[in-house]
Amino acid sequence: MPGLAGRAGFDEWPETPVLGSCRLRLEPLRVEHAEEMASLLDDPELHRLIGGRPASLPELRDSYCRQVVGRSPDGSQRWLNWVVRRATDSQAVGTVQATVAGDTGGLVAEVAWVVATACQAQGYAREAAGAMVAWFRCQGVTTVVAHVHPDHRASSAVAAAVGLSPTTLMEEGEARWEGRAALDPPVGLTCHAITVVLRWSGAVSTRPAVNGIG
Repeated sequence: MPGLAGRAGFDEWPETPVLGSCRLRLEPLRVEHAEEMASLLDDPELHRLIGGRPASLPELRDSYCRQVVGRSPDGSQRWLNWVVRRATDSQAVGTVQATVAGDTGGLVAEVAWVVATACQAQGYAREAAGAMVAWFRCQGVTTVVAHVHPDHRASSAVAAAVGLSPTTLMEEGEARWEGRAALDPPVGLTCHAITVVLRWSGAVSTRPAVNGIG
């Protein structure tokens, strides 16, 4: 499986794969997920620090329609979105997502995660974000970025667990966390910590609009 950094451009990238971890399955986002996720994420508490409000079903369906395209209109960004499910019963617990773009230092992945309130405090965000970051590391992404509200201790703990460190930069009230993916990952976050369940196929939360499209 060639690393993403070695590909000529985003047009040649594979589709978002299914990923697996010890307890979770990361399933590529589909528009049909909107009905299930609208009820799961219909909780104002998820927006207490990040702002906004829960999306209605039509709003979420429209958002997913844009996200599943997988890339920005100008082709400069690759969008990857997953629904996170428990492996034991396939119950959805949240989402993880990333925007990948190139800069002078290589490929940069801006990542985000959201876990439903009822499913928090079980390590799901750390495990799902860790699987996603480990997969990006295996694909040649050089830098991973997340934006976390300074008062969001749980999300800060997740960011630290996947190898990110806080910077002094702030954006819309959130601190920028950053890590060099090329460096040795934290214990347990290696390429062998994840499983690509399928071949390439045709809250704990940070900003859920990481794809820049809401």
